[in-house]
Amino acid sequence: MTSESQLQAKRPVSASLAGPYGHPFHPILVTVPIGAWVTSLVFDIASHVVHRPGFLTQSSEWLIAVGVIGAVLAATVGFLDLFAIAAGTPAYRTALVHMTLNLLVTAAYVVNFLWRQSDYTGGGSVGIGRLALSALGIVVLAISGFLGGKLAYRYGVRVADENTQAEGYTPGRDRSGTRPAV
Repeated sequence: MTSESQLQAKRPVSASLAGPYGHPFHPILVTVPIGAWVTSLVFDIASHVVHRPGFLTQSSEWLIAVGVIGAVLAATVGFLDLFAIAAGTPAYRTALVHMTLNLLVTAAYVVNFLWRQSDYTGGGSVGIGRLALSALGIVVLAISGFLGGKLAYRYGVRVADENTQAEGYTPGRDRSGTRPAV
């Protein structure tokens, strides 16, 4: 049986800002910082392997900036999703940890970007400290991503309710009651 707080967590606070029912914006927006930051780490590592790493160093720096911008956008709609979860529940506590970790990672990447600005490498490899900060950021991001998956796949936050999901498993009929054209 579905409780009222479970149903509440599936509905957006603002569909125009957080995405309509069953189609939240947050999971799509998080792909930008994840992709940018993982790629920046790959470029950081590669800068220690190639002969002239300047293009990798500079690309990594800008990928970090793109990731920070994407993280701010993802955090904005993620914060709206947080409002849909009833306080005091395991889902709410998980969401708070998820949010806190993501804010820490974003702050670490802002520091990493500024650190790179203050000491341009002049075409050399990324410094070990900056590389380590990026690697640590990815580890914390992975932990936070696990918690985000728990929110969606275990607790069903911002996912369609069971009756709506069942429509996808009823053979031969769509929502309107007609047979779908295949």
